Amino acid sequence: MYLDHAATSPLRPEARKAMEEGFALWANPSSPHAEGRKARSLLEDARERVKATLGWQGEVIFTSGASEALAIGLQRAKPSRQIISPIEHDAVGRAAPSAEILKFGAIPLIDPDYLGGLLSKGSEAVVAIQAVNSETGVIQPMFDYYPITQMHGSLLLCDCSQNAGKHEMPDCDMAVVSAHKLGGPIGIGALLVKDFAMLEPSGGHERGYRQGTENLPGALGFAAALEACSPAYLEDSEGVGDALIDLADAVWNSGGAIVDGNGMTSMFIRAIAMPKMSATAQVMRFDMAGIAVSQGSACSSGTMKTSRVLEAMQVEPEVAANTIRVSLGWNTTREEVERFCEVWLELAKA
Repeated sequence: MYLDHAATSPLRPEARKAMEEGFALWANPSSPHAEGRKARSLLEDARERVKATLGWQGEVIFTSGASEALAIGLQRAKPSRQIISPIEHDAVGRAAPSAEILKFGAIPLIDPDYLGGLLSKGSEAVVAIQAVNSETGVIQPMFDYYPITQMHGSLLLCDCSQNAGKHEMPDCDMAVVSAHKLGGPIGIGALLVKDFAMLEPSGGHERGYRQGTENLPGALGFAAALEACSPAYLEDSEGVGDALIDLADAVWNSGGAIVDGNGMTSMFIRAIAMPKMSATAQVMRFDMAGIAVSQGSACSSGTMKTSRVLEAMQVEPEVAANTIRVSLGWNTTREEVERFCEVWLELAKA
């Protein structure tokens, strides 16, 4: 049983088929000969399919994944000032180590008035805020932030890695999408940009905004995976929504807690704390029971440190130390969620 889709989701059959077709085309999409032109035509078709599926009216830069897309968006944006939320993915901090950090209280939502006040006190900025938090599933009200950044001549960069293909895309200047979070291949992602004028080109491929030969099979698999998504595919799946209610009941009835800071959360990610058992022990025990869960973001869970995200949310250290992440995906069934609940209750009573 695989309940770690927020780390990576199994490859969809539609994406696998599209990639196999792409691997049959060996030519470099930037080559001028007939084979190269054919590859280029399919690459541009994949780009248009990604735009159409996401409802994006601007440009699409294919990248090696969300981390590279975030780096391009933060480091190549015209404004030199950088502002990020304290619960962003680690890739944001690595791309903008000197950025100003937004603040919030126990409820992990950015106050629009606070954001506006911060922007009014300095130069134009690029503001990075994750649409759906990768550890807790908390949804940020992006529709509140975009008018504010526009008012102050700044850019809003939205990390949609856990959002695309599952929830409606927010209005923003730049959006980051990762294919393998929604059933596409690893090694391909995209930076969506409303206007290339927002970025400084660096030379190379993808209209001069990144280095490296384009990944045609990855782009084709990315487009096919997105097209296979339904904005409500889990809601439409028989009984999964009801099973999530049962999950919440199991957690609370055993003395555990759902760690969300009382914010609105995505149904695809749950951060839950079990009393009297560390997150590390839980991950091992669930694994022994044949259930894959995680201790947090895959890029940081191996460090065995207290989660930076939970710390920023002012979660009590003993609760944070006992918190695991359960994340659902395109092929999750009600039976899997129910089986998780059974094992959870067994472990909580041990």
